[in-house]
Amino acid sequence: MHLARYPRRFIAHLPTPLERLDRLTKELNGPEIWIKRDDCTGLSTGGNKTRKLEFLMAEAELQGADMVMTQGATQSNHARQTAAFAAKLGLDCHILLEDRTGSNNANYNNNGNVLLDHMHGATTEKRPGGGDMNAEMEKVADRFRAEGRNVYTIPGGGSNPTGALGYVNCAFEMLAQFNDRALKVDHIVHATGSAGTQAGLITGLKAMNAQIPLLGIGVRAPKPKQEENVYNLACATAEKLGCAGVVAREDVVANTDYVGEGYGIPTESGIEAIQMFAELEAILLDPVYSAKGAAGFVDLIRKGHFKKGERVVFLHTGGSVALFGYDSSFDFASRWTS
Repeated sequence: MHLARYPRRFIAHLPTPLERLDRLTKELNGPEIWIKRDDCTGLSTGGNKTRKLEFLMAEAELQGADMVMTQGATQSNHARQTAAFAAKLGLDCHILLEDRTGSNNANYNNNGNVLLDHMHGATTEKRPGGGDMNAEMEKVADRFRAEGRNVYTIPGGGSNPTGALGYVNCAFEMLAQFNDRALKVDHIVHATGSAGTQAGLITGLKAMNAQIPLLGIGVRAPKPKQEENVYNLACATAEKLGCAGVVAREDVVANTDYVGEGYGIPTESGIEAIQMFAELEAILLDPVYSAKGAAGFVDLIRKGHFKKGERVVFLHTGGSVALFGYDSSFDFASRWTS
């Protein structure tokens, strides 16, 4: 599978580190835990969307775009990375931010990813939650097109077959790291939302006959919908790559027991995971996405789903800058001493 056939803008710091988490392994007394640090992709504090944007933004340039548009929740990591990538390429960026939580907290609405969106020069508009955001984005894009702009639109999360190529490439990268270190890996786990990361990974893993089960911990949609979204995108990605049929429906597995009240709303288990990773391994998670993935990962270890003697890799999708929009979710009063 030759990804060099597809246009790509090389911005990410790759390969991202693969690290053993000794203290977390000891604390949970289960499998040997490793982490794939896609929070270290380098672009504006990093994150998984940078891999997708390498292919998406190259496509935008080929189409002669002078503006890119995307959409996401208020504290969208994808929006922030899109704004940063556009700044690197000298393209204008406009973002629609969906209010999925109804929060009036000033930090949530103006700090974290939102602050960086604006620092990178993006303009933003808000929309109420629950609408068809991709359709709304196309309406706004048409408004700019009527003014003479050449607008390239990117779906939420960068999750289409072009964006998913970034995680096909990540699957190749991980397998090379496993092979170079003689690491037999039994499971890969990650947070799954807009479907592009999981779809790209499963396509790449299956195309290489890796025989490593992949589990997505859902952060938004119910299990049937999440798995359907991932499978459909994986099939489209495989077709784009010329290996149609390589992914079977049973290859796509999501666990959506850790979503809580909804997307973007922190959970107790997610907050626990944030503090556990920070205090034991000096690794920062975000409440929206990576923390819910880690919460499911930790709980499944505690329940014996992943066992001693196994080696499990948690793919960290990044997003820690969102912590600054969720400061009210933490109570560190007892950490102050006189």
